[in-house]
Parts: sequence; structure tokens; C-alpha cells
Amino acid sequence: MNKALVIKLIGGLYTFKDLSTHETFEGYAKGKFRKIRVDKDSSFNKNVTQKTKKDTKDIVLSPKVGDIIEYSFESDQYMITEVLERKNELIRPDVANIDQVLLIFAATRPDFSFNLLDKFLVILEYHELKPIIIVTKIDLMEDDSLDQLKANLKFYEAFYTIHYVNSKARIGFDALQNVFLDKITVLAGQTGVGKSTLLNALKPDLKLKTQEISFALGRGKHTTRHLELFEFGGGYIADTPGFSKLDFEFYDYQILKDYFVDFRSFSEQCRFGQNCLHISEPDCMVKNQIKYGKILSSRYESYLNFVEQLKNKKEKY
Repeated sequence: MNKALVIKLIGGLYTFKDLSTHETFEGYAKGKFRKIRVDKDSSFNKNVTQKTKKDTKDIVLSPKVGDIIEYSFESDQYMITEVLERKNELIRPDVANIDQVLLIFAATRPDFSFNLLDKFLVILEYHELKPIIIVTKIDLMEDDSLDQLKANLKFYEAFYTIHYVNSKARIGFDALQNVFLDKITVLAGQTGVGKSTLLNALKPDLKLKTQEISFALGRGKHTTRHLELFEFGGGYIADTPGFSKLDFEFYDYQILKDYFVDFRSFSEQCRFGQNCLHISEPDCMVKNQIKYGKILSSRYESYLNFVEQLKNKKEKY
């Protein structure tokens, strides 16, 4: 059977690259993808409610960019006949089998948001995706302000890789050249942070359309019209639509603590151990470590904020 990697999706037209011949074809998904039955162990079986048990069920399945698929030539056109099991997937952006995420934040324009950074990191930890933090537009910030931002981000360097870049002058690019080999890499971040500008600087022949952030609205204008994987650095890199709305894909606030990587080593020392929610419990080691700088107060504030968001989130049935 012919196997291929889906590298592009515009409307319902898929572009996929054969894994053996490396030829590229365009085709459509066969109608059977409208509804399929998946068992409880399938990677396609996702819970979107508070249910912890997965059951065999019918789902609507559509191939995604990043999927490994089987295809055939039928009725004078190429058709996707099967989607193979996924190791992971995202809904926003709609991409599968990701190896790492370049999490793009601007040093300024828009202002750097640690709360938003923490939210991205929680969501990526939930999906078991490796984040690499890229801070762009460092040329637009005064040296002392940039030094302060780097000092504030120093805490995160114990858990994540951080690179500072100026896309227009290609400053900081040397450190990025070896991160793409044999990987599918997704660029993610809110609109206006310079994702397309960074991608254009990495691969100039793309000539992707970019727009600067709107100062009147305080947010960027959406410029990415489709999702596509581009060959780069021995792997693939994706330019993805900016996040105008970022939301958690789970509902149980009690599991949120598990996705704060800096909480983990201290949770074991809490009086209630892994059952401690680090909110009102006595002898909580996580709260205790804030005064020693082992956990940032801003990180803990983000945690409490996210707990309230999840408590107020309406359940889907």
C-alpha cells in the first residue's frame, strides 16, 4: 500500500508526499472518513469531557497536515484511503504527529505576557509536546528593558530552551539551524509576534505575507490562510494560524498542577503528596517555595488564574 505524509491542506484538497518515492500528489479524502468506529485504545479516541474512561465510539475523522496516510489512484484522481494512528495532535492549529513546537513570543509589540506564556506551556505539557521558546523583535526593545526581560525569563531556562532572535538581521539564527533535523516542527504564538517573519528569514523563498501588529486594536491581523509543512533543515516546519483564542482542552482543574513542571519535585513533599492542589491545603511545599524563589510568584498566580478559568468552564456533553 502507498504511504505518504500530508504536507498541505487548502479547503478539502490535500497535498501529500510519498514516503518511498518522495513524489508529491494532490487528492481528496475518501467519503468513509465522515464517520468511523474507533476502539478505546485508538489514538483517534479523545475525551473532550470530564469522563476518564474511553469507550468504543463513532467519530468524524478528517486527515490532518502531518498525518501519515495510505492512498490510491481511483476514478482518475488520488484518494486518501486510510489515516494511520497518530502519536499526537492539536486542534488549534489542526496538525498531527508533531515533534516539537517553537513557541514564538515578541519581546515587545505586543507586550510580553508571562500569563500567556504559562498558558501555552501548560497546553503543550498536556499534549506531551516539547516547547522551544523563541523571543523575537529584540531589536525593538531598549537594552536595559531587554536585560530585564531576560532576567525574568531566567527561571524558565531550568525547564525549557530559550532563544532570542532578530529575524530581520538574522541575529540568533545560528542556534536554530540544528533543531529541525528529522522533526516536524510547529510555530505557535499569538498573532503579531512575528511567526511568518521568522519563517521567511529561515527560508526566504517562501515569501509569506506578513503584517505588523495593529496598534489601534492591540492585536495582529490574521495573515496565514492555510496550513502547510515546508521542508527545512532536514525536517519539516509549519507556519500555523495565529491564536486569536487559546483555551484548555480539558475540564478538570484538579489535574492542572500536573502540567506545571516546576511544581512536580515539590509536590511529593506536600503533606497530602500528589493529592495536594496547592491552593488551601496546609503544609504545602509548592506555596512554601515561592518565598525562596524556587517557584515564581507569577507562575503561582497563573496557576490560580487557570484554576478559576477551568472551574468556570462549561462542560460539554
